[in-house]
Amino acid sequence: MNGLLRHATPLALLVLIWPALAGAEVSRVEIASRRDVAGGRSFGSVGPYERLTGKIYFQIDPANKRNQVIADLDKAPKNAAGKIELSADLVILEPHDPSKGNGIAIFDIVNRGAGVVLPNFDGPPGKTPESEAGDGFLLSRGYTIVQVGWEFDARREGAVKIDVPGAIGVTGIVRATFIPDSRSDKATVADLVGYTPSDPVSAENTLRVREKLGAAWVTIPRAKWLLAGNTVTLEGGFEPGHTYELAYLAVNSPVAGLGFAAVRDAAAWVKHVPDAAVSAKYTFAFGVSQTGRWLREFLYEGFNTDESNRQVFDAVWPHRAGAAGVDLDVRWATPTSLLMESATHFPFSDRKQRDPVTGLEDGNVENPRAAEHQPKIFYTYSDTEYWERSIALATTTPDGSKDVEPLENERLYLLAGSPHNVGAFPPAVATGQLPANPFDPKMVLRALLVGMERWVQDGVAPPPSRYPRLKDRTLVRASTVSFPKIPGVTSPQTAFAGVRGPNRLLAKDGAGAPLPYLVPQVDRDGNAVGGLRLPDVAVPLATYTGWNFRNTAIGGTEQFFPLMGSYIPFARTKLEREQARDPRLSVEERYHSRDEYLKLVQEAAAPLVKDGYLLSDDVSAIVKHAGEHWDLLAGQSTSTSAR
Repeated sequence: MNGLLRHATPLALLVLIWPALAGAEVSRVEIASRRDVAGGRSFGSVGPYERLTGKIYFQIDPANKRNQVIADLDKAPKNAAGKIELSADLVILEPHDPSKGNGIAIFDIVNRGAGVVLPNFDGPPGKTPESEAGDGFLLSRGYTIVQVGWEFDARREGAVKIDVPGAIGVTGIVRATFIPDSRSDKATVADLVGYTPSDPVSAENTLRVREKLGAAWVTIPRAKWLLAGNTVTLEGGFEPGHTYELAYLAVNSPVAGLGFAAVRDAAAWVKHVPDAAVSAKYTFAFGVSQTGRWLREFLYEGFNTDESNRQVFDAVWPHRAGAAGVDLDVRWATPTSLLMESATHFPFSDRKQRDPVTGLEDGNVENPRAAEHQPKIFYTYSDTEYWERSIALATTTPDGSKDVEPLENERLYLLAGSPHNVGAFPPAVATGQLPANPFDPKMVLRALLVGMERWVQDGVAPPPSRYPRLKDRTLVRASTVSFPKIPGVTSPQTAFAGVRGPNRLLAKDGAGAPLPYLVPQVDRDGNAVGGLRLPDVAVPLATYTGWNFRNTAIGGTEQFFPLMGSYIPFARTKLEREQARDPRLSVEERYHSRDEYLKLVQEAAAPLVKDGYLLSDDVSAIVKHAGEHWDLLAGQSTSTSAR
């Protein structure tokens, strides 16, 4: 770390850094505070870490070709030098002794202002300061973790956010959809938190509704609703489970695409500027869900090359992104939106392909903006991304008729049976019709990260891709999936596929066209047969799905509750199974004892360790959880452990 920072006083700390070798993209950095991580706890041979927080300031050159892709860039205010100024929150976790680090800075692409790296690799933080880094997996491996704000509407307290200029003189309509869960007469539309209505009573403001997915929209008379900020009050109340769209006039749309440039330039600063506050030989980027989609757009728009034509990230890892993007680099951006029906736009795959709908050719990575500096890429995803994010189209032709091989610099892994949002254990019914799926496959991420390290640093190929394919019939049309007929469980064959979203970078995008609906085929238990099957699925006690229909209490039962999976346990005994008319074998029909079951779990884990999909150190935790699951279903606990 820079010597000025290392010897500065902890209070009211201010450091000015002028990266002369990087041009003026990063103009200065202000570190406002620093403290020990986890109360000074030592992490393996790396030792203690410190956490620095502050702001990073940028000057973006609107004339540079790498910035030309940013929407409304020409309408942003400029300083005397003709540059666009902006600033973002900055958080850094690095070893007290940087020489003990592993030389890799992993950029934690914050989700709605919150970090995602530690929760996904190190487990949930504990309730004490000493446990804020979970089990310390990443820190013990010597990673430096960097968070840079990119989202202008991350408004909650403590969120890591960005301040971007508005597009001067731009007036228009901002819109977002929402689905109420109750019959209240008020609804605050969270996706519009970044926008204030310019005229709350304007006749151009609209509110419309539809009864179910795919149904026609009906406009609600203006006299029946009122607007205050992003909160709408409807006479008679909202109908639970119906989809509403609120639209209203606003001014000075934020130049939100500058969030891509901010992360790009911060990473270039870390990687290429010797006297930066933190430096690393290699840079990785990891994002989850919203920010996994963000990373797909980041690559597509060419932001992995900086203003000086240098590669930014050596490795990029979108986790649970699907074949979807984020609503950021557009006028009237709503990056918080889930875009459940329209997040997926052409191109779907990284490989360049011809689109039968528009006749255009494009690829998420194989395009003129992105092709020059391609990173190593891992895509990891859950079953939910097939049912709700069209991830199958990342590995097929755009019409879903043929398999397409991934690029040489990428790997794809379905974590079979896992949900997008992991439910609690023991499982419980909440907003879905069935208990939420509690299957958490994060142990795979740790092993794959080790594989990514070796791929980038040593050129050693990571474990092969594992995902469903058409050619072996592990990928099928949703309407033909062989899900068992379980009493009380709605068949997913009735699900709504969704449609293409818009892509402003194409002359024609086919927005609104139906998407091919391809999902993992399942076995007789209803568990996915393709992809990476962990012991929970290979030696099951339940059916794990990536979908869960909305609960009758909140309406809209014909559609999935967003990003939630289902957990359907097996009957304990043959008698209970027969009484319930459950076609799936009971626990007692599958396994003779707890010991036998846990031995099978260990045996299922062994080849995954050998092939690099699990770390040997993590198998004990998998076996321990399997024992807890057995005890939950069997209704008894024994002191016998697996041999």
